[in-house]
Amino acid sequence: MEIFKISSLIALFIVFDVTSALYFHIAEGERKCFIEEIPDDTTVIVNYKVELYDPRSGGFMPSTPGIGMHVEVRDPDDKMLMSRVYSSEGMISFTSVKPGEHVICMYSNSTSWFSGSQLRVHLDIQVGEHAVDYANVAHKDKLTELQLRIRQLLDQVHQITKEQSYQRHREERFRQTSESTNQRVLWWSLLQTGVLVGIGYWQMRHLKSFFEAKKLV
Repeated sequence: MEIFKISSLIALFIVFDVTSALYFHIAEGERKCFIEEIPDDTTVIVNYKVELYDPRSGGFMPSTPGIGMHVEVRDPDDKMLMSRVYSSEGMISFTSVKPGEHVICMYSNSTSWFSGSQLRVHLDIQVGEHAVDYANVAHKDKLTELQLRIRQLLDQVHQITKEQSYQRHREERFRQTSESTNQRVLWWSLLQTGVLVGIGYWQMRHLKSFFEAKKLV
């Protein structure tokens, strides 16, 4: 029974590892963008790989060296954090400055590579402590297994603290938006009431003048 449980957990981890892979198809001049909600002072690593469609085999094959991707990253204020042309396979790294929605856009740097064929782009976005290569950290700092585990826990606590700060920031922004909306609704209601009162008063004056002119009053 214990062996069955362990094998089930291993199978579950394998499924999660497979389903975490993301890829998309892109054509000439097409632009693909992804939105990531990122706290401030957080490292983001984007791993990608580009494959070229082969019409003879009907599948995708490794791209030629001339194929590359233009990558743009914008912060929540729509300011450009990064805009560069990369090769067909590589890693992109940046650190967020402000908390909020960051937009990552990718598109081909030329339309003459593949003559109308499609590209398949494999993408893996890692945020926070998931972007840290702890094996490299352990080798570089000569950490024991226990020290490495403590380092991971400290990084996780630090990331949770930043996530909580970001959630408070979102809550404050939502509260300000709600208060602003409520004020606008209130002023709009008062304006409508004032217009209706003004129209009613004008109608009463008009009717009174009409009856006086007809000598009905």
